Amino acid sequence: MADDTGHLRAHHIGQPATRIEGALKVTGQARFASDEAPASPAYAVLVTSAIARGRIRAMHLEAARAVPGVLDILTHANVGSEIKSPIGPDGGPTTTTLETDRIWHDGQIIGIVLADSIEAAQEAADKVVVDYEAETPSATFDSPGAEIEPKKANPESPPPAKGDAAAAFASAAVKVDARYSTPTQHHNPMELFTTTCVWEGPRLIIYEPTQSMYGLKGAVARQLSLDLANVRTISRYVGGGFGSRGTASSRTAWIAVAARRLKRPVKLMASRADGFTIVTYRAETRHHVQLGADRSGKLVSVSHEGREITSRPSKYNVAGTATTARMYASPNIATKVSIVHADRNTPGFMRAPPDTPYMFALECGMDELAYALDMDPVELRRINDTQTDPVDGLPFSSRSLMKCFDQAAARFDWAKRNPKPASMRDGDWLIGLGCATSCYPSNIGPAAARLSLTPQGKATIQMAGHEIGTGAYTVVAITVADKLGLALRDVTVLMGDSDLPPVPGAGGSNNAASTTNAAAKACEEIRSRLAVAAVRNNAGPFAGADPGALRLRDGALVGPGGKSEPLPTALARVAGGALEVHVENVPAGLSSEAAAGLYEGKMAMSRGTGRKDVTAYAFGAHFIEVRVHGRTREIRTPRIVSAFAAGTIVNPLAAYSQFMGGAIWGVSSALHEATEIDPKTARYVNTNLADYLVPVNADIGQLDVIFVPEEDPRVNPLGVKGIGEIGIVGMNAAVANAVFHATGKRIRDLPIRIEDLL
Repeated sequence: MADDTGHLRAHHIGQPATRIEGALKVTGQARFASDEAPASPAYAVLVTSAIARGRIRAMHLEAARAVPGVLDILTHANVGSEIKSPIGPDGGPTTTTLETDRIWHDGQIIGIVLADSIEAAQEAADKVVVDYEAETPSATFDSPGAEIEPKKANPESPPPAKGDAAAAFASAAVKVDARYSTPTQHHNPMELFTTTCVWEGPRLIIYEPTQSMYGLKGAVARQLSLDLANVRTISRYVGGGFGSRGTASSRTAWIAVAARRLKRPVKLMASRADGFTIVTYRAETRHHVQLGADRSGKLVSVSHEGREITSRPSKYNVAGTATTARMYASPNIATKVSIVHADRNTPGFMRAPPDTPYMFALECGMDELAYALDMDPVELRRINDTQTDPVDGLPFSSRSLMKCFDQAAARFDWAKRNPKPASMRDGDWLIGLGCATSCYPSNIGPAAARLSLTPQGKATIQMAGHEIGTGAYTVVAITVADKLGLALRDVTVLMGDSDLPPVPGAGGSNNAASTTNAAAKACEEIRSRLAVAAVRNNAGPFAGADPGALRLRDGALVGPGGKSEPLPTALARVAGGALEVHVENVPAGLSSEAAAGLYEGKMAMSRGTGRKDVTAYAFGAHFIEVRVHGRTREIRTPRIVSAFAAGTIVNPLAAYSQFMGGAIWGVSSALHEATEIDPKTARYVNTNLADYLVPVNADIGQLDVIFVPEEDPRVNPLGVKGIGEIGIVGMNAAVANAVFHATGKRIRDLPIRIEDLL
């Protein structure tokens, strides 16, 4: 941004900015990991299991090997002992692939065909014949053989509980006792799950779209028994992640093995269908919610029990009761989570992993309670709003929930709603209005950064961050520009390479908070060094001044009274030229060991629900209008208003898109998305974008996003809460509540389809 003289002014946090990598992306110059093409690669195609449970009796490879161009075929028989078993998303055991002859789930990798061309590899893979010793699989809840196991309590974070919820519910004046469910869902990012491995002597270079640069590096080093220094991961841009790339999958180590065997680079381009089974997904869940209130609407009891599907060996679960128990004031709280083992691939992170399914159940329950009380759903939430964590008794670092409801309700004209179900109509269309709370814990992890500043006023910051489509390059650039008093174009950001200083994996909405606070610390280190040196210079303009009062602005070191010193002069005093610093930022409550663990791919996190001083969340409110055709029962969503209070918004332009995209995905979660599972074979059916339904432009009408201003110095020094996941949370419930208001029919199982309303 320039002033009236054309001089470039500093860009500040909170000023909208287009993405600094935007031109590269729209012109096709941005190199995604899938675009990397080392010289003379071999191509890999996966052979996957056609059964969900059993063992491999024999693999007939003769016809496949006869295909011209085939170089090698990897199976458990010839490479099974060459890697260590992978670790699941919870840090525990998970399903294996080529390590043994065991089949854990449908679509499991059981072979890898390598050839000179992708066409030859695919033809050969199609000719592999497998004999199985098949066993009857358990597909999901209620399937014969599925095993239920209560979630093992963690002594450091026990299940949220308080008082005697059962007794309070039994004596409550008004009650809701309901069961809800959400389906299996898959991420389906635009960029497929690709891996390219290149050996340079003893060093392995991995090009793979990832949300965890150092996590992938550490996982592969462990599986292949390599020194960490001999593994490098590169992923400068990611074509969508949503959690699917948050942990390493076993494919990576096997492609590395293939490249080592062939002594040439190997490139895997997994298919869209493969993406349903070779990585994680959002597991189906079931919920039992009991809410008790007095006649005034005050909650006297909150009970939430959840069940989640996982694989046979894994204990992975999301346990969203950590959020639902904290949402509203109640003197009595009970929660329980159980996992159900089935013959499926291990689930994992998917946008707002705990909160999307669990808040659906709670927010539908709150709507049911409002109707039972004959009370406005917004007012019910107001009556039970709290500035204190109901579980831990800690203060919320900030909680602007009702400000979100009030501003969104006003924009939405909620006051014009006739509360009676099936009472509003426009011709053939029944009109329903619904609302729900949105929230997400504010997380931050330790992060490192390397920052240099030249006499010409050019800054370069380096960190192994992740550009997963959210604008990570730009928020870091804005932070550096703000703190060093530079124009945005004078800041270069280097990310996406594990040779750079480590940051945590991009998940749990920690990305912006972790990277910007580390960047700000690096900027402060540079400012402080320059300021201290300037104050000590008796001949300079700042002799004897307070170093804390000096700032960098527009290519100069400036102080009180308009005094200034050109940046080259200040830098020459300290560095004789460019000044470079390396910092590690460790959030309050975490130890220095947490930062050290980053270099080994270990992800430590200061979580919004695990702090000793405050409970930290971002909050929001969704309002949606649905229209249900009186005869056909088709459902339309012409109008949405969502309001969010999420601390410091570094780049409002990108934030608006994040909130909007999250809200749209919430509509998708309510009305469209479900991975269909054959209950007899435990196989996914709709493993393509033709049959896996997502909204298109025609499905989404007007969508307004409101930024509710909020300053929160207690959440972290910059007050950044993270916004990547909050947008989706609660929208599925708002839609279901609106459908009830339109039709008088309460649908408690997602997704809501036409047949549910007939």
